[in-house]
Amino acid sequence: MLDTLILAGQVVVPKSSGEALRGKEMNELSIIDNGAVGIKDGVIEFIGTAEEAAQLQAKETIEAEGKLLSPGLVDPHTHLVFGGSREHELALKQQGVPYLEILAQGGGIHSTVKATRETAEDDLYEKGMFHLNRCLTYGVTTMEAKSGYGLDKETELKQLRVAKQLNETHPIDLVSTFLGAHAIPENYKGRPDAFLEEMLSLLSLISKEGLAEFVDIFCETGVFTVEQSKVFLQKAKTAGFGVKIHADEIDPLGGTEMACEIGAVSADHLVGASKEGVRMLGESDTIAVLLPGTTFYLGKDHFAPARDMISSGAAVALSTDFNPGSSPTENLQFIMTLAALKLKMTPEEIWNSVTVNAAYAIGRGDVAGSLEIGRRADLVLWDVPNYKYIPYHYGVNHVNKVWKNGKLVVGKGDIHANYTLSS
Repeated sequence: MLDTLILAGQVVVPKSSGEALRGKEMNELSIIDNGAVGIKDGVIEFIGTAEEAAQLQAKETIEAEGKLLSPGLVDPHTHLVFGGSREHELALKQQGVPYLEILAQGGGIHSTVKATRETAEDDLYEKGMFHLNRCLTYGVTTMEAKSGYGLDKETELKQLRVAKQLNETHPIDLVSTFLGAHAIPENYKGRPDAFLEEMLSLLSLISKEGLAEFVDIFCETGVFTVEQSKVFLQKAKTAGFGVKIHADEIDPLGGTEMACEIGAVSADHLVGASKEGVRMLGESDTIAVLLPGTTFYLGKDHFAPARDMISSGAAVALSTDFNPGSSPTENLQFIMTLAALKLKMTPEEIWNSVTVNAAYAIGRGDVAGSLEIGRRADLVLWDVPNYKYIPYHYGVNHVNKVWKNGKLVVGKGDIHANYTLSS
C-alpha cells in the first residue's frame, strides 16, 4: 500500500539519462496529462496516469485535478550565508553606477564581507534558516550554497560550517562550494597571488571536515585573471574538489573557454561569453549556469546568449544567484519568467534548466531534478493548470504543496504547521 497517491492534471517528468540534457534535448519534456505519482517510505513508487493508478491503494489520496505536479526545483548557484544587507546600494544602481565602481569605492562585496565577519555564527545560522524557509516555500528542494563573504580563513570556515549545519537541520539539501577567491581583500591589495595561496591553504581542512564539495573563483576584471583562476582551480582539482567558475560576467576575458579546457563542472554568469566560448560549451561537459536575475537587477540590457548556447549543443541551467548585492531574491519562479522573456528560452528548456540540468550542475543529477521510480520523493504541487503557466504568470508564488523525501513540508504555500523547520 502506498503512503500517498497524488492525482494531478499534469505531471512534469524531466528526462534523466545519466547526464545533463544538451542542445535540442533541452526542448524535450515528458508530460503526463491526468497523471499520478505514488509515494511509499519516502521514495517514488509509481508514476503513470490516473487511470493506471485506479487499482492502487493508498493511506492518503490527494485529488489535485487541474493542478501541476513536478520534481522539486534545484537552485545551483546561491550565496546563502551572509551578514547584513545592501539596500543602500539600490540608489547607486539607479544612477547607473557600475558594480565594479561600487566595489572600488569599498562598497559591494566589501560591505557584505564586513557584516559577515562581524555576525556571530549562530546569527548567520538563523538568517540562513530564514532564507531557506522562503526558498522551500517557492518550491526549491535542493540548492547550492557558496562561501565567499569572509575573504579570510576564520570567516570562510564560519560560513561553510553554517552551511553544513543548515544542511543537517533543514529539509532542503544543500551542496556547499568554497568561494574564498571571491574578491581581493584590502590587506592583500596588489598581492592577489598571495591571497590565492592563503585560500588554497584551507583546502585540506575543508576536505577533512567535509565542508565543501566544490571550489569556485571570481574571474573578472579587477579581481582574478584567467591564468590565476586556472592555476587556482587546477590545484583545487588536484586536492579532490569539483570546480566551478564565475566567468565572463562583465567582461569577455575567456573564462568560459578556460572552464571548458579544465573540465569545470559549471561555468556561471557568462553574459560576456565569446563565440568561441559558446562553441566550446557545446563540445564540453561543462554546464552553463545562467543568472538572468543578476543582469535584470543590475539594470543591464545584454543578457547571456542562451539561444546561441543551446544551438551549439551546450547544457544550460538556471539559478537565482541569491545574494545581498546583485540578486537579492529567493524566487526561482521569477527567474523562469526572465528566462522566457530575456533569454528567449522555451517552457520546456526552462523546466529542464531548473530541474535535471540544475541538479547535474551541483553533482546531484542522480538524486534530484527528475521523477523516477525508486528516487526520493521531492515533489511540488502547483496551483497552475499546466507547465507553461509559471513562466507566464510572474511575480507571485504558485506553490500549493511541497514534499521532501515523501514528507509534506509546505502546505498551501506556507511552511506546514506540523513540520518545525527552525530552532
